[in-house]
Amino acid sequence: MAKKAIKRAPQKKSKTGSNKPNWRKILRWIGIGGLACSIAVFIVFRFVPIPTTPYILSEKSRLGSVYSEWMPIEEISDTLKVTIVAAEDVNFCQHWGFDMSAIRAAIQDGGARGASTLTQQVVKNTFLWHGRSWMRKTLEAFLTPVVELFWSKERILEVYLNVAEFDEGVFGAEAASLHYFGISSDSLTLAEAARLAAILPDPKGRSASAPTQFVLDRADNIQDGAVLIQKDQRSHCFMD
Repeated sequence: MAKKAIKRAPQKKSKTGSNKPNWRKILRWIGIGGLACSIAVFIVFRFVPIPTTPYILSEKSRLGSVYSEWMPIEEISDTLKVTIVAAEDVNFCQHWGFDMSAIRAAIQDGGARGASTLTQQVVKNTFLWHGRSWMRKTLEAFLTPVVELFWSKERILEVYLNVAEFDEGVFGAEAASLHYFGISSDSLTLAEAARLAAILPDPKGRSASAPTQFVLDRADNIQDGAVLIQKDQRSHCFMD
């Protein structure tokens, strides 16, 4: 006699067997992939010249062309290195991306003075866009310690000296030296290097070859600062 078939109740599909995409997992992997790509970019750019930047591209689109010359750090004079640091970030060798003493001084001064380090400026000039916005400042704050982690101080200064704007459409210290003085950056005198440093952070409003009295006075102060940071060893991370 044939056995009677036993009817089984249909089983409910488990949540794990659903065809719906797991967005939380997808977003997590996208985040991991983005972080890995970012780290790879920082590692690669630690060794190879920066081909261009978002700001250089935007200026090239606006002006039609730009003038830029990449110069390895070994071929840039110590004179220019130390004057730029004296002008823009005297504690460059002593901080990890943020100069807390400069930030406190800026707050006490009511925000009248800047407190951005060379590392912060490199992040902005190389990876981000210009202009004031909370989004850019947030990204800058996040990327600054990452750059400090993967790049040496010497590399940070090298990138700064090659991507900073020194006149409208003129990027990098080598292009600036040729543009203003007709000589290579490794031949600059202390006074000439100080003038280049003095036009920062307003390169479109100041000139190194036809300086105003303000630029000349600032250049004199920068020369004094350059001598001082060499004397007290605050240049040890980028000079022998």
